[in-house]
Amino acid sequence: MKTKNLGYLLIIFVLALFCANFIYPQPIKKIFPSFPTKEFKFGLDLQGGVRLVYQVDLSKIKETEKGEVLEGLRDVLERRVNLFGIREPVVTIQGEKIVVEISGEVDPEKAVKEIGKTPYLVFKEQKPNFEEIVEKNKKAAQEGKKEFEDPFQETELTGRYLKSATMVFDPQTGRPVVSLEFNDEGAKIFERLTEKNVGKILAIYIDNFPISTPVVKEKISQGKAQIEGNFTVQEAKDLAQNLNAGALPAPISLVSQKQVQPILGKEAFSSIFRAGVFSFFTILIFMVLYYRFFGLFLIVSLPVYLIFSLFLFNFLGVTLTLASIAGFLLSLGMAVDANVLIFSRTKEELKKSESFQFAAHEGIKRAWPAIRDGNLTTILVGLILFYFGESFVKGFALTLSLGIVVSLFTQIVIYKLLIELLGESRLTKIKILWR
Repeated sequence: MKTKNLGYLLIIFVLALFCANFIYPQPIKKIFPSFPTKEFKFGLDLQGGVRLVYQVDLSKIKETEKGEVLEGLRDVLERRVNLFGIREPVVTIQGEKIVVEISGEVDPEKAVKEIGKTPYLVFKEQKPNFEEIVEKNKKAAQEGKKEFEDPFQETELTGRYLKSATMVFDPQTGRPVVSLEFNDEGAKIFERLTEKNVGKILAIYIDNFPISTPVVKEKISQGKAQIEGNFTVQEAKDLAQNLNAGALPAPISLVSQKQVQPILGKEAFSSIFRAGVFSFFTILIFMVLYYRFFGLFLIVSLPVYLIFSLFLFNFLGVTLTLASIAGFLLSLGMAVDANVLIFSRTKEELKKSESFQFAAHEGIKRAWPAIRDGNLTTILVGLILFYFGESFVKGFALTLSLGIVVSLFTQIVIYKLLIELLGESRLTKIKILWR
């Protein structure tokens, strides 16, 4: 049994050593120059980034709905950059503008590409003088002119009512098309439009460009439509993906882009790092002095916890800001709290029993309900903050939750393995070390 437990410990330490090379790769890079590395990402407050300003066209939006549209735009842009909460953009509304701040990008052009071009979807119906405008455009084309009047006018059916978009194959032609489904309000609007325009064209525009110009044959009540065009399979998939990511409820245009300097900078980060190191060693010293030999277990388990947590943050690309670092440090406190409960319970059991193994296992058994409930409720709060929160709040919740999950593994599993290795050795008989 001891050999088996020793093997498990060695596996954990080898994994920790492997993860440590990703966190601090300089030593191993000297031996293996091609060793894969990934730098940590830092937030605007520590590293700086870029600032993008988008102008929102609200000319077609009712005055009473402008606030709702701007909120929807902010959510869409933040969702595209902040997928799973690991980029932590700062997206704010300033009048009729949306300001997006992204950390870590050196070139503003890269940030623009990263956000991507979120499509503005709108259905357009024929203008009253449709035929006249078409003839006028034909004549203009024959004369070599490049500017034409749009024979269609916007309707109230836009991407804000879109429920889902899927790439499917047309059963008649076999060509890839994008199937759209609108929400309940959008379905009602779509039904009114198709009823009004039977026998006429109801054009589908993406970013003010006509993608499909189908003729309405009958009233459609299901709230579904198709975007047809000369798409390849990949183009249809990309369009459906972009629409699902968030068809804009109003068109936007980039009016400004510039780099921004870090709010706090490297000096502040150095201070945070020094404070973290000081706190870490202070905790270790206190635990050893107060809990004696039990505290030495933390010298083994806490570094492993730190390495696994930092590796996970690096691997997932978590953006480290003051808020996310605070969440991580709070999870460190929760990890130590679990050990405090176990150590205290074990010391109480040692007063009743001469068997170290029995007292240690009883200590874990009796402390586990409190550890489980305390950590579970904190994780639940973290999940709620992550789901409903925005930007820095999501970063805080993410690092806190991940840190707690890692701490439960390292603090309890490593402790149990060390206890099993000690067994009923002579060391466990020295009461002054444990009680």
